[in-house]
Amino acid sequence: MKIKWLIAGLIPLILLVGVLGWVLKNGAGVEQDPAAPIEVLNIERIKVTVSGFELNVSNTGPETLKISQVMVDDSVWDFTVSPSQTLERFDDGNIVINYPWVKGDPHLIKLITENGIITEGEVPVANLTPMPTWENFLNYGFIGFYVGIVPITLGLLWYPFMKRFKRKWINAILALTVGLLLFLFVGTLADGFEIGAEAPSVFQGNMVVIIGAVLTFLLLIGFDQYQQKKLESKGYSPYAIALLMATGIGLHNFGEGLAIGSSFALGEAALGTFLIIGFTLHNITEGIGIAAPLLKSKPRFRDFVLLGLIAGAPAILGTWFGGFVFSPIWGALFLGIGVGAILQVIFVITKMLIEDHKKFKEPSVSWLNLSAFSAGMLIMYFTAFIVKF
Repeated sequence: MKIKWLIAGLIPLILLVGVLGWVLKNGAGVEQDPAAPIEVLNIERIKVTVSGFELNVSNTGPETLKISQVMVDDSVWDFTVSPSQTLERFDDGNIVINYPWVKGDPHLIKLITENGIITEGEVPVANLTPMPTWENFLNYGFIGFYVGIVPITLGLLWYPFMKRFKRKWINAILALTVGLLLFLFVGTLADGFEIGAEAPSVFQGNMVVIIGAVLTFLLLIGFDQYQQKKLESKGYSPYAIALLMATGIGLHNFGEGLAIGSSFALGEAALGTFLIIGFTLHNITEGIGIAAPLLKSKPRFRDFVLLGLIAGAPAILGTWFGGFVFSPIWGALFLGIGVGAILQVIFVITKMLIEDHKKFKEPSVSWLNLSAFSAGMLIMYFTAFIVKF
């Protein structure tokens, strides 16, 4: 009986393999030459060196291709490719171009394959790409430190002030936190799609963001349910919620660090006092949000230290990653995970608010909560406006 059951399951699979094999061997039955060669050459990264440009490229098309010509600013230029000018499918290559670039000027690079397919890359503002030296490593780390850890810590310092609030005002702070997180959710999702679009189309960067977000959300929900069942307890502990929130915000701040690091590497941004102030104002509200769930508990000092590091330290990692080893597909994945983590925290806090108001027979969406929720989104909007100004 069991053998018959297995055979019944294998028959459709065997037939499917047979059909696909026949199609691969004999074709679809329609003979037609392609109108043009199908070649996809992706420029992963452009480095500006003392002697010119270095390009990391990959062949993500279905066919082998050969790089036969390089043009810089509409002039044909000498180049070398390692390991070879011919790239098999999914092969990577490194192109070196000796070119007298001008600091601060834009430069357009065109790669032309043997079949005449053109791939363009741009250096918006020519400036030496930072090399992974200890000095640059420390400088990038400091950037991440004072746009990540510093403002988060300052936000956590509001805890003693908020601790004196009554229950309805604590709930209002939690509603404000939901507003902050909703803004972060949408912003992180948009950033993920933007970075995902830069990845080779074969990797489907936008779908990587969605898959990362959905799987992270479901994994965290499933883990929480498992923990509740294991401990035979109801609800979430305040510290657990704060920890989840710090994790989600940390992944969001990794995205901020990623943008900062890659901008500096491309020479598109200069670090100034106004930029630091903007990020500090934007991220200090995240510290307030992390402290909000702890108002119903008595956290220890080391709890605040851990939460601040979890939420802020990823900004340091992001600046290193963006400045030295940035990859669009990995950036899309990390931001997708951040989206899922933030969505899960929104779900948990909203559920907690609804249950608390039901317990006291109060409407879940009071005018106070609605005003706080709206204030949370507006605070994030205007502080983000300062950053992008």
